[in-house]
Amino acid sequence: MGDRINPASTAASSPSERLKELAQLFLRLGTIGFGGPQAHIAMIHEEAVVRQGWFSEAEFLEGVAICEMLPGPASTQVGIYTGYIRAGWLGALVAGICFISPAFLIVLGLSWAYFRFQGVPQIEDLFLGISPVVIAIIFGFCWKLSKKAIKDWKGVAIAAAVLLVTLLFQVSVLLQFIAAGLLGLILYRPTQPPPPAPSPGTSAGLLPLLPWMHWLPQTLATLPGETLALSSFWGLERIQTYFVPLTLFFLKVGSFIFGGGLVIIPLLELEVVNQLHWLTQNEFIDGVAIGELTPGPVVITAAFVGYKVAGVLGALVATVAIFTPSFLFIMGAAPFLLRVRRSPWIQSFLKGVTPAVLGAIAAAAIPLAQAAILQPTLERTAVAIVVGLAALIALVRFRRPTWQLIPAGALVGLTAGMVLR
Repeated sequence: MGDRINPASTAASSPSERLKELAQLFLRLGTIGFGGPQAHIAMIHEEAVVRQGWFSEAEFLEGVAICEMLPGPASTQVGIYTGYIRAGWLGALVAGICFISPAFLIVLGLSWAYFRFQGVPQIEDLFLGISPVVIAIIFGFCWKLSKKAIKDWKGVAIAAAVLLVTLLFQVSVLLQFIAAGLLGLILYRPTQPPPPAPSPGTSAGLLPLLPWMHWLPQTLATLPGETLALSSFWGLERIQTYFVPLTLFFLKVGSFIFGGGLVIIPLLELEVVNQLHWLTQNEFIDGVAIGELTPGPVVITAAFVGYKVAGVLGALVATVAIFTPSFLFIMGAAPFLLRVRRSPWIQSFLKGVTPAVLGAIAAAAIPLAQAAILQPTLERTAVAIVVGLAALIALVRFRRPTWQLIPAGALVGLTAGMVLR
């Protein structure tokens, strides 16, 4: 046990030394952190609690609980929170940026390769196997979330209502989340008197974008309606036109990722594919797959979207925008987060939102599944079905990590494509 905690790390150190420690740790975790958010949190725990002794066990668990409650990718926010506790606001910035940067660079490189070689038979064969795995990951996530989100008939009703409304009427998912949260305040209202009203800083972390959500669609509606052509590599010819739309859109998305990173799918799919026409449905599925291939959070898929819209500059804008709310939630609201977490009214709001998230993801997964499974030939369709079912069984029954399944799907797709050609 003597090598488990580094006594020197618990001693006083200069701010620059602390920032250097954070940069080295989170660059490493951001590069090798495959396995999803729970693996990321376990790695941060091993380093920050067990080895370095920056937190007590209770302090770390409290921080994880706070980050799980907030919208945004929880594991990234745990990293930001660790940096904040260790070295203040600057530490939060260093930890978060270093954790996100490796995944951003990987997605940038894969996005270039994907669009550069799109249409090459071998690339199509790869995604013949990858796309069904992504669908299995989405449905597997729905299965796990349902066990957490559906506690009674009220949760079933909320999830079913959002599923039907999204499929039949294509109402904004964000508006449905807000409506479900308000319904949760009624259906799950606290039985005890509410605590004293939190300071103004606390409420900002929950619904920060409501004042401008009603006019954001009008801003985006001015953009072209046809499917967007690929930008140049740097995107210099487009960034001036798309800087504000990309920024506002991904700020909005980043502020409402309740329940895990895959919540990005319904938030993006309806608008990016069906309304804004930035990506085709197949490109969107492949972009999610590329996000899953990285060691970072799946919300880094935003960089793929940004690259299609406005090249490297668009990818950078989209990435900064989607992660900005996470930094603000931790850095701006950290002194108040514990009180917010314990508020029975906030818990009631989230009890309404969580089943709504489940319904929205399921609704988004259905058309994506059709695009992934229905192939030009019967043989390729059969391959996609088998790969998707096998991946779903591996996820749910054997709990295999996604970073193992996606390369396996790619290998099967490539092999099957060569045989069927």
